[in-house]
Amino acid sequence: MRRRTGFKILRHDRSTTAGSVLGVVAIVFLVGQQLAILFGLFTYMSVLVDHSGADIWVLTRDVEDVNASGSLPVRYVDRIAALAEVEWVEPLVLGGGLFRSREGKVQPVQMVGLPRPRLENGPWRFSEGSLEVLLDTEGATVNNLDLKVLGTPGLFEFYEISGRRIRISAITRNIRGFAGTLVFTNIEKAREVSGLPPGRCSHIILKARPGSDVTAVASVVRTLLPATTVMTSPELSASTRRFYILDTGIGSSFGFSVVIAALVGIIIITLTMSMSVLNHRRDYAVLQALGGRKRDILVVVFWQALMIGLIGIFVGFLLLAGFLAGTRDSRLPSHMPLWFPPLHAGITLVLCLLGSTYAMRKAVRVEPASIFR
Repeated sequence: MRRRTGFKILRHDRSTTAGSVLGVVAIVFLVGQQLAILFGLFTYMSVLVDHSGADIWVLTRDVEDVNASGSLPVRYVDRIAALAEVEWVEPLVLGGGLFRSREGKVQPVQMVGLPRPRLENGPWRFSEGSLEVLLDTEGATVNNLDLKVLGTPGLFEFYEISGRRIRISAITRNIRGFAGTLVFTNIEKAREVSGLPPGRCSHIILKARPGSDVTAVASVVRTLLPATTVMTSPELSASTRRFYILDTGIGSSFGFSVVIAALVGIIIITLTMSMSVLNHRRDYAVLQALGGRKRDILVVVFWQALMIGLIGIFVGFLLLAGFLAGTRDSRLPSHMPLWFPPLHAGITLVLCLLGSTYAMRKAVRVEPASIFR
């Protein structure tokens, strides 16, 4: 009976109900959109680490960002290779360059130099070509999402990066980095473009043998190379993301946007629910005059808030799904982990009920005698 009464009040006062639903939609969509972009940026920040296939990374001392390592001697590779717990170990070069289009426009890119013939940490998705094309001494890849900003380079055509000739041998699919457009090539060409001298690399990656304790292997490598930073892949991925979130202002920017979106939604819910109580205070007074308890009035308003929350969550997630579908395979990063939607829905429902508490208090304070005034 109480639920039916709450539903009838919502159906009767449609404008107020629509306003409350709008507040819930604002929380679901605006907060979800901001966090989806943030999660998408997360995948860009540590994309090379997460898809490297390596268990452990060796970087220069005191480095916590995979994109900021300096220079290491390649001879460290031989030292690590002597460890019985290591299955393979390879040097890696990450460096910057300037891609020059046919029109003479320059675009900054991030070079990823891979050692031949293993080509570990190479691209994992292709629109055209395959990983083997990087065995070519001048071969390089560009990403399909970056073709327009690079002047639409053609496959197997020659271009310049920082004054060095490269040939577009393959086009990767949806592989982008946070520090710039990713261009995969062989390690010699990456050294040449980035100006790294022979015998040096920026990172060393290694794979532990099956059954080995990766943390223990990392500790051994750390002891072997005390002048370096040694991290497991999950540690480096988390450290890179933490660096960008805390040290670049991205975290505070997105956090502020999320808080503002939540506050706007709560304010809309509070105001519209309170207005609904004011519009129906005579109805609540009649219910009490007919024997209804304050607890019954509270349940009626609670069910109204619950129904508004569920409807708003449903509509908000429909809009959020449309946003994610529209930004898929685009340059705008967006990603939604599977654990996030139920958590987001639960928190939104709690915020909706919190926003309606003021309306609940006003409803239970309505006096039955007020119907005679």
